[in-house]
Amino acid sequence: MKPLQASSGDLNADRRADYAEMLFADGDHAAAAELLLGALELTPQWAMGWFRLGEMQQAAGASDLAAQAWRVSLQLDPTDRQGAAPYLQLIGKAPVSDALPSAFVETLFDHYAGSFDESLVDKLGYRLPELLDQAIRTARPGRFPLALDLGCGTGLMGQRLRPIAGRLEGYDISTGMLKRARAKGVYDFLGKADLRDFSYAGPKAELVTVADVFIYVGALDGMVKTIAGLLAENGLFAFSVERLSGSGDFVLLPSRRYAHSETYVREILAANGFSILSLETTVIRQDRREPVDGLVVVAGEVHAA
Repeated sequence: MKPLQASSGDLNADRRADYAEMLFADGDHAAAAELLLGALELTPQWAMGWFRLGEMQQAAGASDLAAQAWRVSLQLDPTDRQGAAPYLQLIGKAPVSDALPSAFVETLFDHYAGSFDESLVDKLGYRLPELLDQAIRTARPGRFPLALDLGCGTGLMGQRLRPIAGRLEGYDISTGMLKRARAKGVYDFLGKADLRDFSYAGPKAELVTVADVFIYVGALDGMVKTIAGLLAENGLFAFSVERLSGSGDFVLLPSRRYAHSETYVREILAANGFSILSLETTVIRQDRREPVDGLVVVAGEVHAA
């Protein structure tokens, strides 16, 4: 993952930061961190710079210094657009939270919107839209009068849903992603929304999809409860998670994504009135040339939870 690009506002500091990135790319992590620290002496209020310094120090094996840099980044930007808090959690310097910072997720996807489809599909072998589409058609052939695609991104899932949806609405936290989705012309409506605080006043939907979104949320009970309230009677809920093979309900991975256990997924669905129509373990993408296992799930038969 390439670093988020942001200027310090000082030309000399930016030049030093660029040189630091060159050293880092060559594998000289300690020298890169030292040079970036010099840039931060010129621009001590540069939150992104402190965050990147933490990454370089962590790569150099200096976890305590990395933690200090990430704490400074958080102090300068409490919304945590950089994603410092998850890194602190991963090195044991902060308790694990139930979800990633919303500002971080929004910034991340705004940053990648332009190259998202090419990177995800062509380079990482992203297959979730295809897999979810197959699972939905198997569970219930036919058309759905209203489908809601939550976390729609650039519209990869929407392209699959369009032939089976009478009306298709997409919602995403990233303005950049929504712009790309709008250009594809597959949605009847697109809206900006943080799905952890999703408010919807429209009619009940016959289908709700959440493709590759729960990897940014650890505790799923709140969102699943919200989705149960969105569905019409006998509506379908189709979604994916990264699969946790070890113990526990969910774990924050070094990728700053969450993995969820099958047991946890089953318990959350049952607690919110869902029965599982299909649940498949499959490879959903590649990450650092390694296959990533996920769960592709279709649930239905909503009852009062």
